[in-house]
Amino acid sequence: MRTATAQFSALPGDVAANVATMSSFVREAAASGARLTVFAELAVTGYELGLLAATPGLWTSGPDDPRLDPVREACRETGTAAVVNCASRGRLVTFVYGADGAPLTTYAKRHLFEGERKVFAPGAAPGRCTFDGVRIALATCFDNHFPELAREAVEDGCGLWLASSLYGTGGGEEERATVYPGLARDFGLPVVLANHVGRAGAWTGCGRSAVWDAGGELLAEAPADVPGLAVADVPVLRRS
Repeated sequence: MRTATAQFSALPGDVAANVATMSSFVREAAASGARLTVFAELAVTGYELGLLAATPGLWTSGPDDPRLDPVREACRETGTAAVVNCASRGRLVTFVYGADGAPLTTYAKRHLFEGERKVFAPGAAPGRCTFDGVRIALATCFDNHFPELAREAVEDGCGLWLASSLYGTGGGEEERATVYPGLARDFGLPVVLANHVGRAGAWTGCGRSAVWDAGGELLAEAPADVPGLAVADVPVLRRS
């Protein structure tokens, strides 16, 4: 499956501008032949915990929130899927939209990191959907540091792992370069990571959104310091 991961500098609290950027990336990815596009953690608002805590209007009402319609329309136009991360109904969630723009699943981050615990409630259920015949597992940033989640995904027949994350400069680069290919190698799952680049709340995203195959080999990687896509043909696994 040809897969894309998109990175950009989200504008703090500007849902309309960020969603417009994401829609453009969906179309650009589709033009390169990608079947789905993955976005970073809280890409819809930026990773702005204080702003989210103080501004209830920035939270989406669910996958059908009309402010997300431009992404859904881009999926319909291109016949591709998108993985969108945002704040919704008290949780830090991922919505997956299919090729017709309809929601395929909603996943709430299970392992919250530091300040997130003051803003969000943790999720309890694994994130799963099927697209193009491949069962997909979802994870959000700190989730990826808990191997039991990947083990669950393998046992559940998943053949692709999609991670919406934020890793910053000053240490995050090493974590990013270790955790994700390690997951791929240890569990035989291709891994797609979407990261921020540039300002992201209190962090500076270190970019390098990337795709690894099931053996942990790097297939594609975005730059460290500019917005863009990483696109790769991923040998996806269909488990019996």
